[in-house]
Amino acid sequence: MLAKTKFFGEVELDDDKVLEFPNGIIGFENFNKFAIMYDEDNAEGTRISWLQSLEEPALALPVIDPLAITADYTPMIEDELLAPLGNTADEDLLFLLAMTVPSDMTKVTANMKAPIIINAVTKRGVQLIVENEDYPVRFNVYESVQKMKERAGE
Repeated sequence: MLAKTKFFGEVELDDDKVLEFPNGIIGFENFNKFAIMYDEDNAEGTRISWLQSLEEPALALPVIDPLAITADYTPMIEDELLAPLGNTADEDLLFLLAMTVPSDMTKVTANMKAPIIINAVTKRGVQLIVENEDYPVRFNVYESVQKMKERAGE
C-alpha cells in the first residue's frame, strides 16, 4: 500500500507492517491504522521511531523503546486491558513510549504513564494508562540517558 507520511513523504508499505489500534490512541481515538517508521539512513544513530497514522498523514508521534532510556521499565497492567491485542504472550509484546521533542534537547520527555503496547504477532495495539504511581507523564529522557552513559563509563 502507498502511505502518505508526515516526515518521509509517500512510502510503499507492506500490508504486514500495518498495525491496528481498535480504540485508537489517547487523544486520537478515531484513527485506527498505524505503522512504525524510522529513518533508514540513520537507523543506528537514533532509537527514536515514528508511530505514523495511515489515515492522517499529519499524525506522527515520536516513540522510543523504554529500555533505551531507563534500565527498568515494568509497567503494571491489568490483563483485561490487553484483551484487544489477542494472545498476549510477553515475548510478543512491544512497548513504546510517546515522546515530546522540543527544540531544547535537554527537555525531551517520554510518557511512561501511558505506554503504547503492540502485539507483534497479531499486529494490534493499544495505548493505556498503567497503574504504576511512580511513572511520570513527562520523564526527562536527556537526563536519564546521561545517567545511563555515566554508569556505563561513556
